[in-house]
Amino acid sequence: MTFKSSYSLFNIVIAFAMTMFFSCKNNFKEVQKIGVLQNEPIGVAEDMNLKYTDSGRLKANLLSPKMLDFSNREFSYNEFPNGVTLYIYDERNKKSTIVADYAIVFNDTDLIDLRGNVLITTETKDSIFAEQLFYDQKRDWVFSNKPVKYISPSKMVTGNAFDSNQDFSSYGVSEVTGVHYFDDDSAL
Repeated sequence: MTFKSSYSLFNIVIAFAMTMFFSCKNNFKEVQKIGVLQNEPIGVAEDMNLKYTDSGRLKANLLSPKMLDFSNREFSYNEFPNGVTLYIYDERNKKSTIVADYAIVFNDTDLIDLRGNVLITTETKDSIFAEQLFYDQKRDWVFSNKPVKYISPSKMVTGNAFDSNQDFSSYGVSEVTGVHYFDDDSAL
């Protein structure tokens, strides 16, 4: 009898294993789709106008034709593939303008990475040209470790790095590669 019961148990185990084996499907394509969905943005916004305030005061205004929201990622971010215009306001409500071909805003760090034909203009007629600049919203700090050109009404300075506060009243160009002073009569 033990032989017959062990034989029956063996048949049950084999039948169960075969059922499990044939019930599994090749879901590789479905698994690939899940991976693609995780790489897709959770949302898309068009013609956006985002305003950043602190204590009731407007500090920044970001305009963009398209934003991709990747807040579904572990390190969430928003991507602006078609460029941005960012207006930054100081305590006296003076406006500086930043324009770039592409941008990423990292939500956890409040860091904005601006890339491609970055141009900053201030109310004091200062301009900064760079291929990449970062704006740290927490520290109100603009910086780059790429070549930059700083132009004021009186001079042009080129260098390989740049640091500045939000209103550009205190700035520095590092690794200066050239300085050119303008005559009082010359115009840019």
